[in-house]
Amino acid sequence: MREEEKNQSSQWKKVLKKRWVYPAIYLASAALIISGIFWFQAANKKVADPPSVTENNTDDLLGSKNNEDAVEVTQSLENVDMPVANEDDVEYITEFFDINASEEEQEAALIVDGNKYHPNLGVDIAKKDNKEFDVLAALSGKVTAVRDDSLLGNVIEIEHDKGITTVYQSVKNIKVQVGDSVKQGDALATAGTSQLNKEAKTHLHFEIRKDNQAVNPQSYFGQPVTSLEKESKVEIQEKEQADESSKMDEETDTESETGSNMEESDDQAKKDDQMNTSDEPMEETSNLEIQE
Repeated sequence: MREEEKNQSSQWKKVLKKRWVYPAIYLASAALIISGIFWFQAANKKVADPPSVTENNTDDLLGSKNNEDAVEVTQSLENVDMPVANEDDVEYITEFFDINASEEEQEAALIVDGNKYHPNLGVDIAKKDNKEFDVLAALSGKVTAVRDDSLLGNVIEIEHDKGITTVYQSVKNIKVQVGDSVKQGDALATAGTSQLNKEAKTHLHFEIRKDNQAVNPQSYFGQPVTSLEKESKVEIQEKEQADESSKMDEETDTESETGSNMEESDDQAKKDDQMNTSDEPMEETSNLEIQE
């Protein structure tokens, strides 16, 4: 046993005496240390890296609200289109009733229903050859109402952002339902007829409303939605100014009426005084006659 141990120790001594042994040990130790450092950094990087974004978890990471914001941004970049495929094939049967228009234009914008006259709150569009045509979405949005109406000829309402709503009346063969999201140019229905405006025959009654107030669609066809928002603010300001001026006129009329009434009362008082003064000498004369 002792001889074997002596032989092994002598062999190790021989190996250690060689020149390449110690450099090899140093290199191996350095390699192990460097490998450990790289492994530690890689482990930390895995912890710090955010989770990968895939098509399945995009909504979870960013939130579904971003999709809604993207739709609103798209709508705000759209121009208001005529709800028809080809503008050259159609014409206006009845235009929008504008309070600032001439009497002749206002009269032409009235819808006759028997003995009743209704101001047209939109535009009535028909093909020049009086044939049916597809009714298209003027703007992207969400369908909020689809109802059958024998008087108006069926109605579709689409809600857009910023309080804007488009209305499509006198339609048939409706292709959408409440809750549907439509893109600009999607087919909604086919032009039809209505009992309210029989003279228009096959046509589409189209309206644009801003905060439930009807505006003239012809003023916004081909214009961006943002222009409608700006114009609506101006219209509201003008309406407020008109209301203030009307109130001031009413107050002025009231003051003038009050002043005229006061003048009339003063005149009457003067007449009464004159009558009283003319009666006094007569009374004195009568008294003198009695004394005599």
